[in-house]
Amino acid sequence: MAVVEMIPVGAIERFMVEDHVRIDGLLEAATRSDVIDEIAYARFRHDLLRHIAMEEKVLLPYARDKRGGSPLAIAPMLRADHGRIAKVLVRSPTAAIIDELRVLLAEHNPLEEGPEGLYALCDALAGGEAELVVTRLQAQPSVPLAKYYDGPLHGKNVNR
Repeated sequence: MAVVEMIPVGAIERFMVEDHVRIDGLLEAATRSDVIDEIAYARFRHDLLRHIAMEEKVLLPYARDKRGGSPLAIAPMLRADHGRIAKVLVRSPTAAIIDELRVLLAEHNPLEEGPEGLYALCDALAGGEAELVVTRLQAQPSVPLAKYYDGPLHGKNVNR
């Protein structure tokens, strides 16, 4: 029998991955039937935007500060993904929007999870301060939600 070495997961990664799982559950609840549950989707939308804010306002600046002002190499890719996700969340939910969100999240979350992901990098930088960082993440305020906008979009991929 092969011995599998377990890689310890730090407090930041544990908290943020649990939030991914919870947010995924909200999306599933919103799409259980052929008709999108508007209330469940609104909760999903809010909580995903708050989760992004935790990364943008707490984790990425924290990592940059711990690195003496040098951002993580992955930061520009994460920020670009966050922008794409937020742009999709502006639109009223449809089956096509839900499908696009699932694709975006499936591509994005592996950049944050696992031994080479954002969360593990932040845990390594935090060391004994990881629980303090989690406290800051938990304190991230609610995000205001704008009404959906289904008019013409600017930039590339304006076919929605």
